[in-house]
Amino acid sequence: MENLTSRRAQTRARLIKAATKVFATAGLTGATTREIARVAAVNEVTLFRHFQNKEQLLAAVITEAIALQSQALAHDDNWTQNLHVDLKNYARLCNQMIEEHEDLIRTFIGEAKRHPQAARLILYETDKSLRQQLVVYLQKSQDRGAVSSDIDLKASVDSFMGMLLHGILRFSDIPTTLDYSRECYMETCVNLFVRGISTLPLQQIGSFVNSPTTR
Repeated sequence: MENLTSRRAQTRARLIKAATKVFATAGLTGATTREIARVAAVNEVTLFRHFQNKEQLLAAVITEAIALQSQALAHDDNWTQNLHVDLKNYARLCNQMIEEHEDLIRTFIGEAKRHPQAARLILYETDKSLRQQLVVYLQKSQDRGAVSSDIDLKASVDSFMGMLLHGILRFSDIPTTLDYSRECYMETCVNLFVRGISTLPLQQIGSFVNSPTTR
């Protein structure tokens, strides 16, 4: 029984991995259960034992992506309570998450008008836990007086994530035409964001950002 359960779990994992690849290349319209089964090296009947349709497979792909990120920065001891240090670590984590799902993200950006619900799941739900964690962190920072109390935290986090996403996708498109590195772009995003939300004087933020210990 245990071996059967293990084999079922392995087959399900292969199907989700295959679905991720097929959705990334073909989109929701072009993806078929037959092709997903072929990539997973199983027959279509086996696929339907695990998932009734490709929409269920898409939901499983999203759930898998969320699960991989849900533990990141989940514990308070992962935060230093220093805005610049923590946001730089957060930016690196977001960079990793976006790179891992870049093909899927690009495909569903293109399909946003034809399949708004599926696009919302891919473009919003996959990093929802990361955004929620940052909102909670910034709320605590507001309570400590480190972050301005007159800003909308959810909108601020979305704008920060938007900067990171735009930069990562741009570097993939035209990396050789830019006069700065990916790391420089990420650092600049963090610096701008920290200076915009912090209650510290600009001189104090600037001296910290430029200190050797933060690099």
